[in-house]
Amino acid sequence: MGWVAVAVGGALGSLFRYGLSLLANQPGLPLGTWLANVLGSFLIGLLSVWGKEKGILSPELYLLFATGVMGGFTTFSTFSLEVVSFWGDGQIFRGMIYVLVSLVIGLLSCAAGIWLARQFQ
Repeated sequence: MGWVAVAVGGALGSLFRYGLSLLANQPGLPLGTWLANVLGSFLIGLLSVWGKEKGILSPELYLLFATGVMGGFTTFSTFSLEVVSFWGDGQIFRGMIYVLVSLVIGLLSCAAGIWLARQFQ
């Protein structure tokens, strides 16, 4: 049942992100993406407390919303939760290393993908 929850949530999250991008993006300014990342980070924080700490959400609903919807809406929300969790556990240095490595590798991967795609024009 968890697979179904994640799949349905992922489809919904992707549609929400696409709709937000259509409404908010401006030429040269990915406002929809920024909003999705900020909103997704906020929402996954709420969901983690409601689902993991307080048990308000069943495991299936947590998978639907936190993994599915937020995963489809933005993966930045999961990244944010992981970093804040490191900090909350007193692992400030580990959290900062995770941020640095994630950003550097993510940017380099994006650049590598752009470079590779341009090789086949």
